[in-house]
Amino acid sequence: MAPAVTRLVCRFPNCNRVFKNKSGLTQHTHVKHGTPQIQNLNRTAPLAGPGFIPPRSHSPTPAGVIDDNIYDDPAGDQGFVPEEGTWADMGRLLRTFHPHLTGLKCDANGAFIDQDAPPPPHTDAPPTDWTPYDNRVEFETAEFLFTRNQMSARQIDTLLDLWAATLIKHNDAPPFANHRDMYATIDATPLGDTPWKSFTLCYNGAKPEQDVPPWMDGQYDVWYRDPLEMTRGILANCDFDGVIEYSPYRDYTTEDKRYWKNFMSGDWAWNQADVIAQNEENHGSTFVPLIIGSDKTVVSVATGQTEYHPLYLSIGNIHNSVQRAHRNGVVLIVFLAIPKSTKEHNDDIKYRNFRQQLFQRSLAKIFESVKPFMENFDVTRFPDGHYRRTVYSLGPYIADYPEQILLSGVVQNWCPRCLGNRKDLDGAQPCLHRRKAHTELLVEQLTYKQAWEQYGIIADLVPFTNDFPRADIHELLSPDILHQIIKGTFKDHLVDWVGEYLLVTHGTRHAAEIMDDIDRRIAAVAPFAGLRRFPDGRGFRQWTGDDSKALMKVYLAAIEGHVPQDVVRTFSAFLEFCYIVRREALTEDDLVKLQDALDRFHQYREIFKTTGVVSTFSLPRQHSLCHYIVLIRLFSAPNGLCSSITESKHIKAVKEPWRRSSRFNALGQMLLTNQRLDKLAAAHVDFEARGMLRGSCLSNALGELRRHDDAEANMAQEGHHGRLRIHEPQNQSIEVDAGEIIDGPTVESHVELALTPRCARNVHALSLELDLPRLPFMIQEFIHDQHYSDDPNPPEFDPATAQVFLGKLTLFNSAAASFHAPSDLSGTGGMRREHIRATPSWRTGEPRHDCIFINMGVDFDSPMNGLAVARVLCFFSFNYRTSYYPCAIVHWYSYVHEERDPDTGMYVVVPTTTGDDVPDVSIIHIDCIFRAAHLIPVYGPDFIPKISPHDSYDMFNSYYVNRYADHHAFEIA
Repeated sequence: MAPAVTRLVCRFPNCNRVFKNKSGLTQHTHVKHGTPQIQNLNRTAPLAGPGFIPPRSHSPTPAGVIDDNIYDDPAGDQGFVPEEGTWADMGRLLRTFHPHLTGLKCDANGAFIDQDAPPPPHTDAPPTDWTPYDNRVEFETAEFLFTRNQMSARQIDTLLDLWAATLIKHNDAPPFANHRDMYATIDATPLGDTPWKSFTLCYNGAKPEQDVPPWMDGQYDVWYRDPLEMTRGILANCDFDGVIEYSPYRDYTTEDKRYWKNFMSGDWAWNQADVIAQNEENHGSTFVPLIIGSDKTVVSVATGQTEYHPLYLSIGNIHNSVQRAHRNGVVLIVFLAIPKSTKEHNDDIKYRNFRQQLFQRSLAKIFESVKPFMENFDVTRFPDGHYRRTVYSLGPYIADYPEQILLSGVVQNWCPRCLGNRKDLDGAQPCLHRRKAHTELLVEQLTYKQAWEQYGIIADLVPFTNDFPRADIHELLSPDILHQIIKGTFKDHLVDWVGEYLLVTHGTRHAAEIMDDIDRRIAAVAPFAGLRRFPDGRGFRQWTGDDSKALMKVYLAAIEGHVPQDVVRTFSAFLEFCYIVRREALTEDDLVKLQDALDRFHQYREIFKTTGVVSTFSLPRQHSLCHYIVLIRLFSAPNGLCSSITESKHIKAVKEPWRRSSRFNALGQMLLTNQRLDKLAAAHVDFEARGMLRGSCLSNALGELRRHDDAEANMAQEGHHGRLRIHEPQNQSIEVDAGEIIDGPTVESHVELALTPRCARNVHALSLELDLPRLPFMIQEFIHDQHYSDDPNPPEFDPATAQVFLGKLTLFNSAAASFHAPSDLSGTGGMRREHIRATPSWRTGEPRHDCIFINMGVDFDSPMNGLAVARVLCFFSFNYRTSYYPCAIVHWYSYVHEERDPDTGMYVVVPTTTGDDVPDVSIIHIDCIFRAAHLIPVYGPDFIPKISPHDSYDMFNSYYVNRYADHHAFEIA
């Protein structure tokens, strides 16, 4: 019996119309509801084959409770700011803006203007002015060689010589004579020209008469760029138009619950605006919080531990997606001095105090230029081209724990945010928070020793924030997911504790055998887009943050069976906490789940104490988890304030410029490199805003020829048509094995076959290759179901009368799934793409057949809200009459239980077979595919042999649906 036909239901509120096909739904939507806000490319196609249920008419939403629009920026792309004190209906959200700091438009002198007036011109330069470059080719050559390729000066000269050799016969020359000519042109770029400055600090205290420590005689240079000018540069960047907020706001769901996403939706920004608004002159201004981050980084261990201490600046107004995408929203402004001493003086109290005061004094000096505009307004230009009155404030400071205690003047092993005793940090939660006024009172009333021992306060250290209005360093320390959760709690604590537990429980020899088996389990995990491989398990010498993030995705299933239930549940609760925190938006319900996960983590981790692995849980990084709920309320979703952002910036701002230097007095060369990079980036934004970078250089040149001579240009276009396609963006996927960041319209899910087919086969040959003797019958049934998909009462499929398909099948090695995953590394619209493989030879090696999530019918009773799991055996397409069908042959998996496994928190599935023990295989239209799925074997207590990752899906009876593969998988699985 053929399956029931999928019905398409109108998804607009209070509209219950049902349609038989997409064209009817589209026509109804356009007529009755106007153009939909979200373009849904996931078309409906019924499945065919045995044991199937019709697919959903649209991709399911995470958890089945939030519709398409919930992940869209509630403010939209219009930069809408309502009148003072009004509510704004944002669809699924209600938003109220701060009643006084409303971001009103003004002129360059600060006088308010008509709010509907157009902005003044971005520039007076005409769209043909490439100053200081002669033309587009010259600019793009400089940008390509210096920014993208990072070519050395010698190689630039070689390339330009070769280029010149090809042009001599035409009496022409390349854009630049040599690298010096190119560098001089970049340096002449008027945009992005905030110069580097420096100041020098030194020790001015008492010195011993003899054997003066070298650090006392040292001079310490701090190189910086004016943070006020750099902030104005960010605000004037038209690339941020539509992704910036002009006023603090609060979002509420239709259930009247708070919703936190971007920084300006947090309580801290609102509270700051309340204080600023006490001065009525600031009413109508825009509040701009400065987000600061600093972190030491080592660029070369081999050449004597060469390290730098950069400091970065951003603003809280731009959206979190922009912060994570590194679209010039985070800028390098300082290289802090790093004092050095001999080993004999490293533990000297005077040296320690000097290092701390040098750090604090440097920061206070750097931000002096911003201080006058923290209580009275500045006037600056914003991305939409308008001027606004602007009031600044020191905002959250992104730092790891060693830098947090340095900033706050707190003793090692104490919490810089609360007054919990260092011997039992979690024992008296919730604990009173530290505050500047309270700290100053304690310093006045207590002795130095009492302040140190009883409250963990370094009494003679004054935080730099004390010099600035409304700034309290204890409040401003931001959450740090990378160092507190991923590197700290997971890698440094839990993973090490498992090793210690095995050692304590089983002894050295057997513990080593179990650890080897855990490594084999980790190495046996099937490949997945963006998943780092561990061919030798977790036994590598130097851990990075990326290593820790990757291990988190597979470690839980690997230890299950070798450790007690409470250890497994400890990891499960911790991972749930971590993945909830990383969501791009959180609600009050999410905070309840977060607290529940934290409570379970604290409950189950006790096993490490009862078994003698640890004696205390008073660990500052692990203790910091207790503060996340408060920090989310203050600063909104933490993934916009993570030190992963600043660590990623290290690569572009520090490590790559260092590699391009001569290594001798490298800092000066690094400053110049960063200056040139900023000039090129600013010029690119300016040229883009003036519409001068549309298309490619070649298409632009052909257009110029067409304007001069149509006939000749048409011939040139025909001659270069093939090459033009190379430079134009393609809609099809390309062959890579990592998740890709993509920009473009927000859609829930869209899947397409690879650009290049593998080969062509007839039906009989493919059935032999896949060992599927029923393949001809399956294709017949698929065609039948597709043909009658619009018929409410389709005839029953009869293989005896159905036409036999005799054409060719085009086979593909992969398909690309694009989906909305804003909590993962994605484009500014939250879109991400991954490749699903089904190939007989992956990278000239073993076969690879990935698993997928499939959208099932609306009535399908699935634990994962209408999602089924299957493994792709083959991607193919074929033409039948006038229709084109992109398809996949899949082997179905079924759920073992309706609920998640209570220990791991993951669903368990098994490969499905029919009554005669034959694998349950079907043909589906690729529009039914939602995205790739990752499965990890249920290993159990037994040891496993060494298994190839590509055999993982063939060697075990049951599998966990890995909800920790990425943050999007956590939402849907």
